[in-house]
Amino acid sequence: MKYQQPGGYWRYPKQPPPPTGDYDLLETFRQLRFLVQVYRLDQHHPALRNAVEWLFDSQTSDGDFRGILGTQYMPYYHGMILALVIEAGYSKDPRVEAGLEWLLRMRQDDGGWIVPAQAVPPARKTLAFWHQAPVLPDRARPSSHMATGMSIRALAVHPRYCRRTEVRRAAVCLKERFFRPEPYNDRKAPTYWTKLGFPYWWTDLLMALDSVSRIGYGVEDPHVTSAIQWFLDHQDEDGLWPTGYGQGERTQSARRWVGLVACKVLKRILV
Repeated sequence: MKYQQPGGYWRYPKQPPPPTGDYDLLETFRQLRFLVQVYRLDQHHPALRNAVEWLFDSQTSDGDFRGILGTQYMPYYHGMILALVIEAGYSKDPRVEAGLEWLLRMRQDDGGWIVPAQAVPPARKTLAFWHQAPVLPDRARPSSHMATGMSIRALAVHPRYCRRTEVRRAAVCLKERFFRPEPYNDRKAPTYWTKLGFPYWWTDLLMALDSVSRIGYGVEDPHVTSAIQWFLDHQDEDGLWPTGYGQGERTQSARRWVGLVACKVLKRILV
């Protein structure tokens, strides 16, 4: 926390940052993952309160957090940031509800989400593109499970929205994609499902199983059962699971956190 700036944010370490977006927002998200998910800080801690208020300063009048992708919509980062805010004790804040309603309005026709900029050809993604009016999603396109798993996180951790019909439908889009390739170019290979991380960032099998189980899908669901079976089949002799991220010291620390969270998720579903 000693690197937190007076305004409540964390400065992106590589200066100058890329000119395409607000990388201080990205760094603040990165740090809050540890403070909220690992150290369990909440709204009673002044550093956390200051960070959340700084985040809300970046919330648009539409209800979304924006900036990491410049002026373009970022439902995936929006969902992950909002989930941290909710987990920190802000579930009843009207600004949170505005953010959740924005997420529901941004869904594809199939019920999931995409990152609208994903559909833009690379040649059009000039520096000016990241500062232009946001691209609207083509609702007819299939949802991205990478984007859906991150977007749905805020809805899954909210005590009321997790029961909404629209959220259950979005969870179907996510769980039906378990172990399948991503339809868009980011994190495309099926192996990304089993690259497990904690604190959560990208969509993986652990975070997705955590979310869909919070929304109400359990052992009666074949997709949930297939995910549980993967954890049963791949548990190492020491009781933990491979993360898919190598063998360094930081990876081993993350592996222990992944193991703890996996046990909590499996207990929620099986007990």
